[in-house]
Amino acid sequence: MLEDNTFEDKNEEIEEIEELYEHHRFVADAKQSLLRIDKFLINRIENTSRNKIQNAAKAGNILVNDLAVKQNYKVKPGDIISVVMSEPPREIEIIPQDIELQIIYEDEDIIIINKEPGMVVHPAYGNYTGTLVNALSFLFLPFQQSENPPQVCLVHRIDKDTSGVMIVAKNEFAQTKLAHDFFHRTIERKYQALVWGNLEDDSGTITGHIGRSLKDRKVMTVFPDGEYGKHAITHWKMTERFGYVSLVECQLETGRTHQIRAHMKYIGHPLFNDATYGGDQILKGTTFTKYRQFIQNCFKIIPRQALHAKSLGFMHPTKNEKMHIETELPQDMLDVIEKWRAYAIHKSIDDLE
Repeated sequence: MLEDNTFEDKNEEIEEIEELYEHHRFVADAKQSLLRIDKFLINRIENTSRNKIQNAAKAGNILVNDLAVKQNYKVKPGDIISVVMSEPPREIEIIPQDIELQIIYEDEDIIIINKEPGMVVHPAYGNYTGTLVNALSFLFLPFQQSENPPQVCLVHRIDKDTSGVMIVAKNEFAQTKLAHDFFHRTIERKYQALVWGNLEDDSGTITGHIGRSLKDRKVMTVFPDGEYGKHAITHWKMTERFGYVSLVECQLETGRTHQIRAHMKYIGHPLFNDATYGGDQILKGTTFTKYRQFIQNCFKIIPRQALHAKSLGFMHPTKNEKMHIETELPQDMLDVIEKWRAYAIHKSIDDLE
């Protein structure tokens, strides 16, 4: 049997995507006996359960020869099997913490949060507490004795210092359905970003594989020839021009870690005050002392990359209803945009004098 598993190195690959799912591909060999597909897969996918595989089948996440099958399908010789599974739970003790969250929407299957900048999504080395998962675990505590207690089931994440909308599943079936939609790119995600420079066009598309830098593993790099990393596509369009910086809307077609940040640096327009990708330097403008002071004041207003996950469009995992969630820009971005707007106006007036 030939196996093509997207997560060849699970420990590293999990950190290289924003959508938290696994994709597995198997080809049944010529001597494969007839066997239920749930039994076939339980022996081939690590850290899973028969119930999880059956949920994947119900969600349409198990394909045989490009057609969705039920859990009782009998695998035949030569079958090509593709499976999308939600990410296995992390083996970290979760400490429930009473942390205030801005909840936009909630029902028995999903909860949608407007994440504040500075909050890590899930516990990991160096951040075992104070995360979104810790906060949600506390929120769900009163319901743990109910017949179907809510769970914290992640399907995607956004960076610690990025603000904005996030969806979290509250049960395994909803998680599996959302993982399917993320994998098939049917979920619409739009971001607002303040970037350095005045882009020549009003819109564009950035295509280039994204992977960890070969020089610094903490930084993601674009590999335009596709010799390394994962395929990534970002669509952008101009929202407002301020001369030395621009406000752009970015729509993700794929979801790699730091995708917008890495892609915008790749085209020469890193995010404003993005220390990881060089946006915390004065990249455009004058050398005058007053201008340098203006930039430093802006950096103090927004001490992070100027990036906000503004909207999320998706099909509800159980109601089959189209949902669209829109959030307002956080105050730090609003304030720094207003300063740039005022600066651009005064600069234009000065140019006319």
